[in-house]
Amino acid sequence: MLNRMSALSRSFLLAALMVTGAIAAPVKTMGFDDMSCRAWVKSKDDAEQRKIYLAWIRGLLTGHNYANQSQQVSAMSTGTVENFVDRYCVEKPQGEFSDAALRMSDKFSGRNEAITK
Repeated sequence: MLNRMSALSRSFLLAALMVTGAIAAPVKTMGFDDMSCRAWVKSKDDAEQRKIYLAWIRGLLTGHNYANQSQQVSAMSTGTVENFVDRYCVEKPQGEFSDAALRMSDKFSGRNEAITK
């Protein structure tokens, strides 16, 4: 059956399966060379680097809103973003702040599902 399906039909089927959770695709994060919580914590003493990290996280949340227009993250202050990532990195010091940003999109969009990564 798949051999007879057009490429567009196969793409649609794959997308439908991913949306329904039948296939969990890993999240491919485009970010910095070092996305560790260690780098995040270290940036607290480097205002310029912290500002860049926060801008990246806010961009990720905006990307979430673009891709999931029916479940958008509400507007929030930079301080709220910073506090969320700070808490995440305290709880998971071996983690990555990119995962904190993804968890934020889950929590504040109402989706609140685990990241598949």
